[in-house]
Amino acid sequence: MTSSGPLGVAVVGCGTISDEYLRNLTSFPDLNVLFCADLDLARAKEQAARYGVGASGTLAQALEYPGVELVVNLTLPAAHADVAADAVAAGKHVWNEKPLTTSPDTGRALLAQADRAGVRVGCAPDTVLGAGLQTARRLIGQGAIGAPQTALTLMQSPGPESWHPSPEFLFQPGAGPLFDLGPYYFSALATIFGPASRVAAVGRRAAATRVIGSGPKAGTEFPVEVPTHVGALVEYEGGAAASLLFSFDSPLPRAGFVEITGTEGTMAVPDPNRFDGDIKIHGRGHGDWETIGSAGASAGRGLGVLDLARRLRAGEPPRASGALAEHVLEVMVAVQASLDGAAFEPIDSGFVSPPPLPEEWDPYARTL
Repeated sequence: MTSSGPLGVAVVGCGTISDEYLRNLTSFPDLNVLFCADLDLARAKEQAARYGVGASGTLAQALEYPGVELVVNLTLPAAHADVAADAVAAGKHVWNEKPLTTSPDTGRALLAQADRAGVRVGCAPDTVLGAGLQTARRLIGQGAIGAPQTALTLMQSPGPESWHPSPEFLFQPGAGPLFDLGPYYFSALATIFGPASRVAAVGRRAAATRVIGSGPKAGTEFPVEVPTHVGALVEYEGGAAASLLFSFDSPLPRAGFVEITGTEGTMAVPDPNRFDGDIKIHGRGHGDWETIGSAGASAGRGLGVLDLARRLRAGEPPRASGALAEHVLEVMVAVQASLDGAAFEPIDSGFVSPPPLPEEWDPYARTL
């Protein structure tokens, strides 16, 4: 490992999401993408050539490649834990796409392994580092709505089967609206309120089967194995509370609805699935919303990798940390347990709330 200069990166998993990552990672001066790896060696070679990366091959080759300090793990969720564990065993830092792993137990094991090895783990969603949410955090810190007390979020749609050509996996265990889109909303609230202490939830499944609406499999019926409407209540250690709704059952699509209410006003936060967006504040005694433009980085996926690199060089933990991601995963698993058991579920994990990004934080500036 070097102590200065651009951080050497290997991207593992060259599927669709790797395009946005590689486009951004290869444009940040503080990163040096050295290697692309995939089970499909031809696909790895193709992505390496497309983005000007000098080498490609297998995971084992990536871990042995000279100069690689950080592995960006874009594999399927089922492979996240094993790929990350191999990287940590090789002495590499890790950035995982969401979720961190598929269960809190494997997530905690990965973080413990990383601690023993002296390496860092970061995890998506890094939308929490985008200009929208970071501006909201700075405004809240400045007292724009007083002390934050409660939150209300809403994500509803008819369901992805109407447009997704192969939506079956989104209606299987580990998916559904809770696990597919929940990480964005739970992560956003966690960065504002801190760790959760307990959750409760109710859910329902509108139909036992659905029909694919587009693509080559249009008209195909498939089973629905998870709740398609979930309402969750979250209590936070600091005393705040949140109500969240996730649904694939509504003919009226509404997404990105996040409101934080404080002692002196309410703030409408930008869509947590995006990196930008305006903030709106309705103060006590005011009839209209005040709109405030966001300021900061909005480059897209990969901002968390860059923050991890810069924080590594500074000897500090990443803002989008593995501990935050493991906590969010535990919250969602507890929501699922509450759906099954009709009781409040405690949350045992925690994390250190990361400081906001400075407004002048520039992904395209050379700092290392």
